[in-house]
Amino acid sequence: MVKLTQQVPVWLCAAILIFGLIGCDRIFPSGDLVERVSDGDTLAVKDSKGENVNVRFACVDAPEIAHTKKEKQSKSSVARDQFDWGAKAQQRVQQLVKQGGDRVKLNIVDSDRYGRKVAEVRLSDGTFIQEVLVREGLALVYRSYLNKCPSKDIIQQAEIQARDSRRGVWSDAKFVKPWEYRSLYK
Repeated sequence: MVKLTQQVPVWLCAAILIFGLIGCDRIFPSGDLVERVSDGDTLAVKDSKGENVNVRFACVDAPEIAHTKKEKQSKSSVARDQFDWGAKAQQRVQQLVKQGGDRVKLNIVDSDRYGRKVAEVRLSDGTFIQEVLVREGLALVYRSYLNKCPSKDIIQQAEIQARDSRRGVWSDAKFVKPWEYRSLYK
């Protein structure tokens, strides 16, 4: 009888510890805090050291959003189309970030000419944001930079599925790829 009563506190402590650790992520969230979703492929985050970091999504290029007053007032059908898809991509990233509790995990692979960190971005549950965007046709594989994309096979497969299913921009015959839009209209 003595042995059984001595084991109960041990099992009780172990159970409390296990259940406590399961909920720890809610009390002490992990990952970087998203301060702002700048557009469909750029975030402003506060890292674990409290530093502000601008992050450009690795592997992909999302449609542009209107930044200037001139762009916002543009009557060009090409620009309007680009900006409409860009706004949809930005909204989707905002939804995903909110779903992840405003936290992301970064796998930084490079820096770009604007000083942004280029990273693969995942939610705490492992959801790969770039893959979601490409699979839904809200971003395209950025082939010029695939050599710096550790998950390039996943991204390329997602694009094939989106294109074949005519999702997102793949359903829009007049859509201009973001890098082509920038070179022609900016």
